[in-house]
Amino acid sequence: MKIVSWNVNGIRAVSKKGFSQWLVDEAADVICLQETKANPQQLSPEITDIGEYTSFFASAKRPGYSGTAIYSKIKPDNVYVMGQDEFDDEGRVLCCDFGNLTVISAYFPNSQDGGARLPYKLAFCDTIFQFCDDLVAKGQNVVLCGDYNIAHTKIDLARPESNEHNPGYLPEEREWMSKFLNGGYCDAFRLFCGEGGHYSWWSYRFHAREKNIGWRIDYTCVNNDFVPNVKSAEILSNIQGSDHCPVKIEIL
Repeated sequence: MKIVSWNVNGIRAVSKKGFSQWLVDEAADVICLQETKANPQQLSPEITDIGEYTSFFASAKRPGYSGTAIYSKIKPDNVYVMGQDEFDDEGRVLCCDFGNLTVISAYFPNSQDGGARLPYKLAFCDTIFQFCDDLVAKGQNVVLCGDYNIAHTKIDLARPESNEHNPGYLPEEREWMSKFLNGGYCDAFRLFCGEGGHYSWWSYRFHAREKNIGWRIDYTCVNNDFVPNVKSAEILSNIQGSDHCPVKIEIL
């Protein structure tokens, strides 16, 4: 199974930049999207019904904000959200079960300047951690895809020293990521690449993408027992259309 995750920074915006053709060409079995900024009633069939894919959305109550989606060639057994209003109201999580595999599209909150939303961010992080643990306890394997809004270590961003106090690289955020990865989960990309210089988000300012001054904040993580099933994991940095690029995982 091939799974791709992408923060599209507005599905209506990216649809004007070749999204539908990319979806068909990429030919993944499951596509997880974040920051869709729309509910399906606002979208044309050309966006929601593409090729062999069926689409599912978890939209925020606030218009034009947040939101997740999953496009799948495979009919899921179940489609559901977290069951936590404070996060579901922002469309933060959407899940699909395929047998004993649960694929999660997650859009982690931004902690914002000065850590203004850090308590909400950390509450979400702890809740999704427990959510995954509960799934694993029920016998599910988990692929947690999405924009985590966290650069975990110094090699996950181009300029760590100048970003020590910036959202996405706050000590509390990095500490949670370490706790998650030490608590039964694996950053799939790091199974295949231990080097820096590989990023999934770039500022629109200062030609950051051209200069590769970026952050790796988009992940595919799996529970440790599922690691032997991971064939590959990569960052599709050549794909344009958003300030993020897609990340991909292939599993047995």
